[in-house]
Amino acid sequence: MAKTRRTFTPEFKAEAVKLVTDHGKSLAEVARDLDLGESMLRAWKAALAQSDEQAFPGKGNPPALEEELRRLRAEVKRLTMERDVLKKRRPLRQEARERRRVPTRNLSLEPCG
Repeated sequence: MAKTRRTFTPEFKAEAVKLVTDHGKSLAEVARDLDLGESMLRAWKAALAQSDEQAFPGKGNPPALEEELRRLRAEVKRLTMERDVLKKRRPLRQEARERRRVPTRNLSLEPCG
């Protein structure tokens, strides 16, 4: 059976980092005591050092700039796909134009015969 992913509150993350920074415990010791991976605790520590107030924005909600970047990348991907489709259709259009250029018979309004 697959393990369920654990979620941690921003308060828990901040307290875990405080144990390392303020209480002088080693990162490995705190990680072992809290049953966390050292790399996870190290990432939390770096995030808290980088942006104190917005270190842990919530349940997977990225900061506004990251959200905009994600949205813009998705739009670029969509537009690139549309452009590629149109590029592939271009030779077909040229062939159709060339077929239309075939001389047709002269249709005049004069009666025959």
